[in-house]
Amino acid sequence: MKSLQNIKNVYFLGIGGIGMSALARYFKHSGRNVAGYDRTPTALTDALQSEGIDVHFEDDIRFIPSKWNPIETLAVYTPALPEDHKELTWCKEKPIWLMKRAKVLGMVCNERSCIAVSGTHGKTTVSTMTATILSKSKAGCGAFLGGISKNFGSNLLLPPENSPWIVAEADEYDRSFLHLNPQLALVTSIDADHLDIYGDKGKITESFEKFISQVKEGGKLVIKKGVGLDLLKTKAEIFSYALTENADFCTVNLHLNMDGGYYCFDLKTPDGIIANCQLNYPGQINVENAVAASSLAFLAGVSADEIKSGLENYQGVLRRFDVKFKSEKQIYIDDYAHHPAELKAVISSVKALYPNRKVTGIFQPHLYSRTRDFAAEFAASLDLLDEVVLVPIYPAREEPIKGVSSELIFGKIKNEDKFLVEKSEVSELLRNRETDVVLTMGAGDIDGIGGQIIEVLKNKN
Repeated sequence: MKSLQNIKNVYFLGIGGIGMSALARYFKHSGRNVAGYDRTPTALTDALQSEGIDVHFEDDIRFIPSKWNPIETLAVYTPALPEDHKELTWCKEKPIWLMKRAKVLGMVCNERSCIAVSGTHGKTTVSTMTATILSKSKAGCGAFLGGISKNFGSNLLLPPENSPWIVAEADEYDRSFLHLNPQLALVTSIDADHLDIYGDKGKITESFEKFISQVKEGGKLVIKKGVGLDLLKTKAEIFSYALTENADFCTVNLHLNMDGGYYCFDLKTPDGIIANCQLNYPGQINVENAVAASSLAFLAGVSADEIKSGLENYQGVLRRFDVKFKSEKQIYIDDYAHHPAELKAVISSVKALYPNRKVTGIFQPHLYSRTRDFAAEFAASLDLLDEVVLVPIYPAREEPIKGVSSELIFGKIKNEDKFLVEKSEVSELLRNRETDVVLTMGAGDIDGIGGQIIEVLKNKN
């Protein structure tokens, strides 16, 4: 079997993806030559270039470094690439080691004691919180994250030599997480999603049951209370977590400090209570995520004081309940939510944090297939808002589907304060409306208009 130890050059096809860029940074730090292709420049590809990684944006084999020995080269690709991609085709024809991102991540993580965070929602926040807590403890850790951590300023945390732990976001898309064999694993949720890959909810459940069966012997599994998996499929020691419902890990005496806008709670663990925990990051959904992260840290041997300190120091992830602007009269929050359950969670958290204030939500649906499959559920979640603004679908990897557009969701929204506009028209709409709390949601490029929104809100003060 081939070994990563013999690889001197790593080429990435889709280097600007959040998971791909973390691997690119990892190999660059390990002394390999790294370069790659992506479709369009972004802040992330700009950052990679500033770190000395050669990135280009045209599908042209002339940009693949010609001096690299193919025998010593690994090419990593994302499943989002089209089959007729010229560079991908070229790599297939050469004696280059060609692998999907998920397999490479598994090879890197399985060399250590992996802490794998899975679930259809909350993976990025829980894995980033877990990494933040462990990184500030004696245990230490490395991490591959699905977002840019504000604590680390990156989606990669290099593992210290004396730590066995590596935290990884275990992505169910394309069954990627089945390449991991974790020591500790966590499941946040198994809602229906990625039906373009799985077909139905039953296949998603099967995939998660296969994932939990891969926890190493003597390992531990944490699962959110109420998540319906056949736990006989794993040999791991099983623990439960919940927000306030009784579980192995849960909050007690949870309350919101209205002056500071942060949550305080005592954390119940199998060894007793960790009193007076404080999460300085907003949103009740993030308290639940904090319980999940704390459970993993606890099982990795982190002390009560270190868990409390890590939670207090957590600064968040870009695009996850990300407060971009706050004044006395106006608040703007950006979030990556792109599934009906995620929308419901973030909207409910915003309304709990800012009761009696008008919440205007701007949603950019992500993928034609997801819009088709969940139009009614999206509408129900968006009806929790006081005012709804919908923009066209962000297609990502998909071609248009006949009859599927944002209109499909718009027609099912019961709230009469609803608008369907182009993305470029949002700031003008907000300028002419009374705003209070503004929330952008979606996994596409809706955050790109954040600067315009902030300018509009500043002028209203």
